[in-house]
Amino acid sequence: MISVSGLKKSFGDQTLFQDVSFLLNPGECYGLVGANGSGKTTLLNILSGEEDPTEGSVTLPKRLNLGILRQDQFLYEDEEILGVAMRGNLELWQAMVEKEALIAEDGRSFDADRFSELEEIVQRHDGYSAEARASEILEGLGFSTEIHRRTLSTLSGGFKLRVLLAQALASSPDVLLLDEPTNHLDILSIRWLEKFLRDFNGPVVVISHDHRFLDNVSTHILDVDYETVLLFKGNYTNFLNNKQTERERREKEIATREREIAHHRQFVDRFRAKASKARQAQSKLRLIEKKAASLEVLAESSRRYPMFRFEQQRSSGQQVLDITGIKKAFADNEVLHGVNLTVNRGDRLAIMGPNGIGKSTLLKIVMQELEADAGTVEWGYETHPSYFAQDHKEHFEAQKHSAEDWITGFCSGQTTGFIRGEMGRVLFSGDDAKKPLRALSGGEAARLVFCRIAIERPNVLVLDEPTNHLDLESIESLVEGLISFDGTLVFVSHDRWLVSQLATRIIEITEDGIRDYQGTYEDYVHFCGDDHLDVDSVVLKARKEKRAAKANTKNNRRRKRAGKPTRSGQNAYKGQHLSERRDKLTAQIEDCETRLAEIDEKFSDPKFYEVTSREEIRRIESERSIQKSDVDKLLTEWEEIEKQLADLKSSS
Repeated sequence: MISVSGLKKSFGDQTLFQDVSFLLNPGECYGLVGANGSGKTTLLNILSGEEDPTEGSVTLPKRLNLGILRQDQFLYEDEEILGVAMRGNLELWQAMVEKEALIAEDGRSFDADRFSELEEIVQRHDGYSAEARASEILEGLGFSTEIHRRTLSTLSGGFKLRVLLAQALASSPDVLLLDEPTNHLDILSIRWLEKFLRDFNGPVVVISHDHRFLDNVSTHILDVDYETVLLFKGNYTNFLNNKQTERERREKEIATREREIAHHRQFVDRFRAKASKARQAQSKLRLIEKKAASLEVLAESSRRYPMFRFEQQRSSGQQVLDITGIKKAFADNEVLHGVNLTVNRGDRLAIMGPNGIGKSTLLKIVMQELEADAGTVEWGYETHPSYFAQDHKEHFEAQKHSAEDWITGFCSGQTTGFIRGEMGRVLFSGDDAKKPLRALSGGEAARLVFCRIAIERPNVLVLDEPTNHLDLESIESLVEGLISFDGTLVFVSHDRWLVSQLATRIIEITEDGIRDYQGTYEDYVHFCGDDHLDVDSVVLKARKEKRAAKANTKNNRRRKRAGKPTRSGQNAYKGQHLSERRDKLTAQIEDCETRLAEIDEKFSDPKFYEVTSREEIRRIESERSIQKSDVDKLLTEWEEIEKQLADLKSSS
């Protein structure tokens, strides 16, 4: 449906990507991944027509309706939520508004011809079902029917973004282009969105940092890296394996060619002066030149890993925080119903619950960003908390300071070298440090806030959705930094992986109060018998345990039936059998890798997509996926056999 050919995008001397060609087909979902600043959003803007490429083209069918998730949550402040959702199809919305205005006019000035034109537009876009369709999508994203007529300004920033997502989905789009759609969504809304995307008939391109979401919706991955964009078949987990394998294959291939060149050069250097070998030496020299000319130079990865280091200046007292009887209501909606909670030194406390239940509100009250209607908050002896707010990016929008100026404000008495060193840890170096705060991306803003927190050296970290807008590499680095933090951690997150890595205590906020569980996230899931964040994991765990128990039963039966051969004889027989199997596996792996190399060579040629039918491309893609899967399975078995042979050798 959408063809991308020879795409290149540069800003001055910096090239984001070049030689990019791929097809976006109906019914497929393409996860768009890459480091922050690599060009993911730029590519999405090129696909939408909002930005022009430096070279190349994007070909779209005529009358294609694009559903685009826009991040400007303050654009429709005074409009009704339902109306904002319906504005996704702008032509239809404008026609419906103008039609209503015509009907409201005095009958003598009624423009029948224009009314007929507007009616044709409404019918062509199935306008009479547009309101019902928008309402259904809003409900799926967590908006009850009774609030659909409220203005957007009554919602929090996170829920405003949900309305913009509903706008993209409700526009009757032929194509969906979504930038971080799961930000601020609770697990129920994420599950609804996953089903919506799986059922969607057109192409979907989605940027996300959520591992599980990408695995559940993606049929392909578009990887922005090494100054190009490569297409991988399968979900995100498959992509990680395939990319590493592909990189290693190419590095191995280059190393082999370099060794061949070195070998030929030795021959030339040795025999160039000999008359009898001179002809051969000249032939070798031409071969060297040919091989050197075709030698690939691998570009450096754009993926960068920041260093998050959180050290406390001094330890706090044993009791860090005491919350007593906290209540908070917004108009008639009471979100906190008398919360009582004590936090002790060393707690790593995860606060969970569906969106709108009061998690962020509680943190804001604790950090004195919001006043409670009732109750008290008391910090313990020598507590020095630092706060990562979910809406921190909003506070930067109106500021004219640079990133470096802002950080300098928290570094009284420190040298310029110290400041730049701290900013360099979170990937602000050179001109990046001089960026205006209002020009920072969501990921850059988050890293800058964490830089400020590190400088403050707190003994308590209070974090509200800390992974929002961070790329996958930054999330991994953040988790490493938080694991090594010796102080107290209180955080809100819907990221299942983050919670499982960090939490030693779980607080679940419910309509009936709070549930306090002392233990890890996995312990909590086991204790509750259900997973608030991921019900599927419980089912998978049960199936895994059932399979393991069944396998153990079979093994026990085999042991009972079998005799007891001598250890040496058993080892010799087993070793011979394993060696034979290993040799067969080696040959199979080589055959598969040879075929994969042939396929990859075809895919790397832009002309291949021009002369090959869509059905043939899909067939070859399917073949590659099967071959890759076979290689992975064979390698896993080969490695296990190698381990078994090593164990046999050490025991003999």
